[in-house]
Amino acid sequence: MGEKFQQEGPYLFDKPQNIKRLFGAYYPWLGALLLAEVVVHRHTIFPWEEWPGFYAAFGFVACVALVLAAKYVLRPLVMRKEDYYE
Repeated sequence: MGEKFQQEGPYLFDKPQNIKRLFGAYYPWLGALLLAEVVVHRHTIFPWEEWPGFYAAFGFVACVALVLAAKYVLRPLVMRKEDYYE
């Protein structure tokens, strides 16, 4: 198993300059999306959908709610003791 890891070459994100390039393209793209949200007309149904940044905030809140639900609701349901299979 150890030999297998030694034979594999370096991965794309093992080099720090590749990570810098990724974020160098990522942040301008996010800024362009924020600017597009102001410029592009959206066909909304509810009035709160017209708030700037509504979908970003909605996605963030939904993600946090999923993490908290997984941690405090689902984990106690599926968690077993360490010696469950013995």
